[in-house]
Amino acid sequence: MLGIKYPIIMAPMFLVSNTTMVIEALKSGITGAIPALNYKTDKELRAAIMEIKTASDKPFGINLIVNKSNPKFKQQLNTLAELKVGFIITSLGNPKPVIAKCKPLSIKVFCDVVDLKIAQKVEKLGADALIAVNNNAGGHAGTLPANKLIPLLKKHCNIPVLSAGGVANSKQLNEIIKLGADGLSIGTPFIASHECNVNLEYKQAIINFGADDIVTTNRMSGSPLSVINTPYVQEIGTHANFLEKLLNKNRWLKKYAKMLILNRGMKTMEKAAFKATYKTVWVAGPGIEHIKSIKKISEIVKSLIE
Repeated sequence: MLGIKYPIIMAPMFLVSNTTMVIEALKSGITGAIPALNYKTDKELRAAIMEIKTASDKPFGINLIVNKSNPKFKQQLNTLAELKVGFIITSLGNPKPVIAKCKPLSIKVFCDVVDLKIAQKVEKLGADALIAVNNNAGGHAGTLPANKLIPLLKKHCNIPVLSAGGVANSKQLNEIIKLGADGLSIGTPFIASHECNVNLEYKQAIINFGADDIVTTNRMSGSPLSVINTPYVQEIGTHANFLEKLLNKNRWLKKYAKMLILNRGMKTMEKAAFKATYKTVWVAGPGIEHIKSIKKISEIVKSLIE
């Protein structure tokens, strides 16, 4: 579908993914995606897309948050359609407007799904593939393990299924392929890459911590998020406080509560990723158990497919 050598997408990672990483992924025979929200302005988003297009003619993607917590959604979608990116990955909302706009332009739309009900809905809307987010994913994780989610979607859906979560080496990759997955979206191993420009402390945490150190918090984006259980995460807790719960229950205020929590969480995560701060919130999945060193992206890809 994408004309790539290996069926792997370097997953879009908030604050982590950058143009250099995607270019190196394309050179290595896989593809990659970047969250649109990694760019504060439309000008920056356009510049990033054109930088990758100039470096490679292979298809790459942009991840769009499609719910109301993203006030930039419409502008971002228009930009992606105008510049004709290879594919769009939709997250946390209804992909209908994205599919409607992209279908006539031959831009592929892959939708994050966590269960069969959502998968069947987006297939009916015209999605090109499903990204099956399992309970081992870094960032926004699902609730089902891969060995239940993949066979379930393969049995009841008729479009490709890509597995997201819990893969950091070739053994795990082969296990996912044997479940019937058509491809994989892999993120966490690429944080510990030389091309990634987060701080060394974040990369070292990926190496030093293990699967048991991953916890789920809803205090960063308003939705469950898998992070490393640093002392700061322990200090602030992983559950919404009384006011956040109250706002989230109100149908009129829920949209603004999510926007507020997301904006606050984004600033905290940005500081943790790029500056020295005690407020360390590092997004990752349990795949960190198998990451032992910082490597080039080409080396990470090689270790996954050999």
